[in-house]
Amino acid sequence: MPPVTEVDFHFDVMCPYAYQTSLWIREVRARTGLRINWRFFSLEEVNRQEGKKHPWERSWSYGWSMMRIGALLRRTDMDDLDRWYALAGRALHVDGHKPHDPVVARMLLEQLDLDPALVDLAIDDPTTGDEVLAEHRKVIEAGGYGVPTLFLAGGQCLFGPVLIDPPTGEAAVRLWDAVVAWTEFPSLYELQRPKTADDERRIVTTFRPYLEARDWVSINRGEVIDLSARTTDADAR
Repeated sequence: MPPVTEVDFHFDVMCPYAYQTSLWIREVRARTGLRINWRFFSLEEVNRQEGKKHPWERSWSYGWSMMRIGALLRRTDMDDLDRWYALAGRALHVDGHKPHDPVVARMLLEQLDLDPALVDLAIDDPTTGDEVLAEHRKVIEAGGYGVPTLFLAGGQCLFGPVLIDPPTGEAAVRLWDAVVAWTEFPSLYELQRPKTADDERRIVTTFRPYLEARDWVSINRGEVIDLSARTTDADAR
């Protein structure tokens, strides 16, 4: 099998799992020279409840608006999007800040030595939303439903890997090799490890900054996920 040198990585800044996986794929890039093309996918749209507005119908939507900022940055340089996702993701998922707040979004751009006015420019430009929607639809049309979603050589679409405590060093490369090996078997659809109670507690501990900073309800494939009980249980241990 020829080496895979490029990957399209679809993410939503709102997703804590996608952020963990992004740390791993960055480590793979550092080790192998892999090219990462950052792409978008909207959890707000895929999990929208009947009768609720689409994210583009609101003047500001949490993940959707952040991705529109990212789309505008990418027009200048993929590296700008790369640095912005790293910073915004860390702000939400590690530091427990609110990058989905326009005020915080402007501050993050300033930290990157970028113009904070790009927030308003992105929201005032309807074509940034068009870009996000087109990339969201690409995942949906491939049968995808969430993030992280990867597109590899030949257009193969994979959901995952879904993880916490992303591996580093040679372990990160071994996981990448395992992901690439999966593409050799086009009729292999799913391999999943069940989560134990201890796993659930570790996940809650890892995601605590996100859980405290989010201003939305977590939904997975139409089902509201109540993490409050798990958080309480983790606190008791």
